[in-house]
Amino acid sequence: MAPIYTRTGDAGETGLFGGGRVPKAHPRVEAYGEVDELNAALGWVAAVTDDAELRSRLARIQADLFAIGAHLATPDAAPGRKRPELPPLPEERVPEFERWIDEATSQLPELRVFILPGGSPAGAALHLARTICRRAERRVVALARAEAVQPSVLAYLNRLSDLLFVLARVANRRAGVDEITWESAHRG
Repeated sequence: MAPIYTRTGDAGETGLFGGGRVPKAHPRVEAYGEVDELNAALGWVAAVTDDAELRSRLARIQADLFAIGAHLATPDAAPGRKRPELPPLPEERVPEFERWIDEATSQLPELRVFILPGGSPAGAALHLARTICRRAERRVVALARAEAVQPSVLAYLNRLSDLLFVLARVANRRAGVDEITWESAHRG
């Protein structure tokens, strides 16, 4: 078995899918690195929840994020090179997320104030994943200002953060944990 270490990144550069090397602080590496961190956070959510439906949905999202990461890690092909074949982007998931959000929202009381992140282990982990998702979205926006990024990637991350917020509220409600509003905490 080949070792996990290659030593090729010891000088602060990394290889991209399809060829080429860039600094590890390159906007492309920042973007797919944040998507990878989001994927790990969702794995943590799956580990702390007993909700089978949520775990099933998270598994689909995690697979989507691998596909998105592959696209982000692959720049346009250099002259004379062919771009590697990539998994399809999960463009159908955005309207599916909207359906999931609508379903979940129908189970919740209307929200008229800000709530503090936290609650049950699953709810708190979902809130953390939401903030990582927003950071990943910002990194992808930064990359898109310099290089081509499929617009569906931005729409996916934007809608996913909305979904994670609603799922955090649902997880807390199912766990019997009241939401703490910013207003009540501020007064407290």
